[in-house]
Amino acid sequence: MSLELNINAAIKTAMLAKAEADLRALRAIKAAILHAKTAEGFSGELSEADETKLLQKLAKQRKDSLDIFRQQNREDLAAKEEEELVVIEKYLPKMMDEAELKAAIEAIIAQTGASSPADMGKVMGVATKQLAGKADGKAISGLVKELLAK
Repeated sequence: MSLELNINAAIKTAMLAKAEADLRALRAIKAAILHAKTAEGFSGELSEADETKLLQKLAKQRKDSLDIFRQQNREDLAAKEEEELVVIEKYLPKMMDEAELKAAIEAIIAQTGASSPADMGKVMGVATKQLAGKADGKAISGLVKELLAK
């Protein structure tokens, strides 16, 4: 079943359960899907990769807002963002844990023949393509930098 159908069904369930936080997040996802489908130059259905990118973008927006609200001591707004983030993450594919990510990046470093921090761009290009949807870009970048510095 496509993400859009899952979201529509979840919206109905959240409305019946009067789950305000879930409803906010689900409506945000639905709006993003509709926006992507009506974007200029797009036709047809969203692919699974497009859906994952869309959800990752929404999750990243929530995380960034959460950080800002916490820095400004706005726990009321931070709580709302956190509630929405939890709902959005339910629809994201399972992320790699740190051990799996480190093993994957070490394999990519060996594959590209990178040996110094100057080769970071080469490694990041391959890593972001291979690990798209499986790991956060910040985590990938930090680990690549750490492993190349050794």
